[in-house]
Amino acid sequence: MSRTQCFEWYSRFKTGRTSIDEDSRSGRPSTSTDNVHIDAVCHLILQNRRLTIREIAEDVGISFGSCQAILTEKLNMQCVAARFVPCVLTEDQKANRVNISQELLDCVSVDENFLKTILTGDETWVYGYDVKTRAQSSQWVGQGSPRPKKARMS
Repeated sequence: MSRTQCFEWYSRFKTGRTSIDEDSRSGRPSTSTDNVHIDAVCHLILQNRRLTIREIAEDVGISFGSCQAILTEKLNMQCVAARFVPCVLTEDQKANRVNISQELLDCVSVDENFLKTILTGDETWVYGYDVKTRAQSSQWVGQGSPRPKKARMS
């Protein structure tokens, strides 16, 4: 805290002020960060995580600053840039993985030697698009989502 700010607070408390909260200001409250706009931004991001703030703001019809506040403060997202961005799985793909895993577990419970017949190998991810700039390779991820890692080429 600056010295000037300390003197200002001292003079306010000396005159009888008891609260450290800011005084109310005149003006219209922000209506761009309501639940309707938050849901619209979240829906757009889930469809395409590579959208820019400007594109989202234009689609939803809010200002750049309000869109940025929704993404960072309300949805706890941040834009990360990586050379290799992992694919974001849809709900159907996640459900398919669960079903396949359950089928494999069922096979193990029926046949004890089933695991000995499985071959494993290293997985290599190769993407079919050519990223030209760092901005084109960035995507929005939530705070709970894992950060993209560089792909390991074998």
